[in-house]
Amino acid sequence: MKKKIMELKAAAEKKIKEISNLEELDKFKIEVLGKKGKLKEVLNGMKDLSKEARPVIGKVANEVRDFITGEFETKFSEVRENRKNKKILQETLDISLPGKKIELGKLHPVTETFEVVEDIFIKMGFDVASGPEIESEYHNFDALNIPKTHPSRDLQDTFYINEETVLRTHTSPVQIRYMRETKPPFRMVCPGKVYRVDYDVSHTPMFHQIEGLMVGENISFANLKAMLTEFVKKIFGDKNIRFRPHFFPFTEPSAEMDVECVLCGGKGCRLCKGSGWLEIMGCGMVDPNVLKEVGYDSEKYSGFAFGMGIERIAMLRHGIDDLRAFYENDMRFLRQFK
Repeated sequence: MKKKIMELKAAAEKKIKEISNLEELDKFKIEVLGKKGKLKEVLNGMKDLSKEARPVIGKVANEVRDFITGEFETKFSEVRENRKNKKILQETLDISLPGKKIELGKLHPVTETFEVVEDIFIKMGFDVASGPEIESEYHNFDALNIPKTHPSRDLQDTFYINEETVLRTHTSPVQIRYMRETKPPFRMVCPGKVYRVDYDVSHTPMFHQIEGLMVGENISFANLKAMLTEFVKKIFGDKNIRFRPHFFPFTEPSAEMDVECVLCGGKGCRLCKGSGWLEIMGCGMVDPNVLKEVGYDSEKYSGFAFGMGIERIAMLRHGIDDLRAFYENDMRFLRQFK
């Protein structure tokens, strides 16, 4: 048995020196020293030895095991070192070569404008609220004083899921939900996605809006003008503004707000169609019927509301004349906003 053990030692030592990769070395280690390895097979015959021979053979076997284990460890270290050195040589960098430019990502222009607008109103003391994009016809139309005959309810303008459920056409339903849960006074904005059946250079089927609402005692149109004038100042700089009479079912009186053209400074250009003005939002005093619908005393409380398209603001900030460019994912377009 001692002879077999010594032969195994010599064979293992020779084989270990010939191996040059870690995978093969690991496989051979299991073959020699594993639970079902060659050394274990030899030692299984110790049961047939005499009591006097067993300690002698056991000592020899332990010495051989320690020797072979040491050989394996030495070879593992050698192979790892060789592999590392080879890899270093293969991956040597030529520091005289020009470096690779690493491009940093940036927010999409719509997302960036969204955050800028939201931050302005937060700093003006407005809460931020959100609501479902799939809305009931009641919250989207009825509660906002929009009559059954209003054209915005038509299939040509609104995406209907069923007779009583729509993809919201504005974020105003969030205002209804917010008012039902909140007592005046308050001021809030509700940003989010909205959906309309429309697609051209200034409209897409899905776009983003941010609408605002302020309700309390003695709220007037003067408060509305002051807030929105401050907003325009922060988003566009020192620009002239104007309010034009308009009509919205949920506000009375209603107005549209224009800002001096950001490209031509009011002189007239293609963007403003020669008028020198750009429409940026609709606004007005909350209709008493809307206040009554949510349980407010319209004799005691009044308020104003406004709404604007985020893409519209982004277009004006960056001088873009086709809203669809925001959603085409053309990297040549998007890289301009770095």
